This record gives sequence, structure tokens and C-alpha cells, in this order.
Amino acid sequence: MQLLPEIWLLGSLLLIAGLLLIFMFIAQDVFEGETAAFDRAAILAFRSAGNISDPVGPPWVEEAVRDITALGSIIVVVILSGAVIFYLLLLGRRGPALLLLISLAGGTALNDLLKYIFDRPRPDLVLHNAQVFTSSFPSGHAAVSAVVYLTLGALLAREAPSIAVKIYVMAVAMFLVFLIGVSRIFLGLHYPTDVLAGWCIGSAWALTCWLAADRLHHKSFAKTRL
Repeated sequence: MQLLPEIWLLGSLLLIAGLLLIFMFIAQDVFEGETAAFDRAAILAFRSAGNISDPVGPPWVEEAVRDITALGSIIVVVILSGAVIFYLLLLGRRGPALLLLISLAGGTALNDLLKYIFDRPRPDLVLHNAQVFTSSFPSGHAAVSAVVYLTLGALLAREAPSIAVKIYVMAVAMFLVFLIGVSRIFLGLHYPTDVLAGWCIGSAWALTCWLAADRLHHKSFAKTRL
């Protein structure tokens, strides 16, 4: 009976290590200038051929993308996370509330630290249609949305009545994180490598927090049975 938890632990550790390794490879390539052509081509792919200041598609598409990107802003994720944390506290579920709080606070602090260390300038290929106040690498929207929405998805999936529902919940969470990341490239606010790095570091942090909480839960459960 102990085999499945150990396999889950090993698989999670390998996934975290893999995400961190990918992040390091991206960071190295970015600052050696090896991704410049790819980054430029990806941003321009979302721009009209005759006018790079104009995003592809009708005007409503850009407005819709703005709405999507707002879902990854720090103010939105703080409001959403705060509402969920207080809801969990009202239910007396301090463990999940603490997990979400630590995930958000730690993930935000980690991303800010990485931004300070790498200090990559924002893309200058197109005029930004939104104000930005931080450096580009890694993408804060990509990282923080991965932390918050994947953690919320995991909390919901844990209570799901079937495997199919669990898969559906996590798929929705991952799709939302994907849309937020792509929206940053569409708006010209981030290079694709910024977003990829943000996804890696955010997912790795979310999984680390979830894994730590899961191990503490199992240890606590084991003690109560002794």
C-alpha cells in the first residue's frame, strides 16, 4: 500500500527537477542571445504583416486578449486567492488555506527575485498597449497564474468524486494558465521565452508547495493512527 505514495513522490520530484532544468536552459540561451530570432518571430507572428503595431484579427480580439491577460495580474490573483483563503478558513480548513497563501506569497517573491537578478528589458518590437513596471524575465503573469490556478485546480481536484472530474478540473486550470501566457506574447509585453520560463518556475513552485503539504498531511495522519 505504500508503493503508490512513493511512486507519486518520486514522479513529483522528477517533474520539479525537469521544470527547473528547462528554466535554467532557457535562461542560459536567453542571455547568450540564442533565442533572439525565435523571440522576435513569435511576437511578429501575432502582428499584421503590413503594420506591426496592429495585432492580427479584428479589434474585439485584442480587447478579449486584454481581458484574459488581466486574469494573471497580481491584483486579480490576490483578490481571488484572498476570497478563497477566507472561504476555506470559514470552513475550518486551515491547511488548504495556508497552502494557497504560501503558494501565492512564495511564488510572487520568487518571481520578483528572478526578475531582479536577470533584469531583462521588455520587448521593444511593438508599442506596448499596457503599462509595465517590472523587467521581462520571467513573465510574472505566467508564473503567478501557474502558481495560483494550478494550486486552486489541485485543491478542487482533490475533492472531485471521480478521476474524470479530476482530469477535467486540472485541464481547465492548465488551459487558463496557457491562455494567460499566450496573451502576454500577443500584446507584445513579453518574449515567448519569458512566458516559458514563467510557466516552468511557477509550475515547479506550485508542485513543490503541494508536495510539501501532501507529505505533512500523510505524516500527521500516520501519527494520529499510532
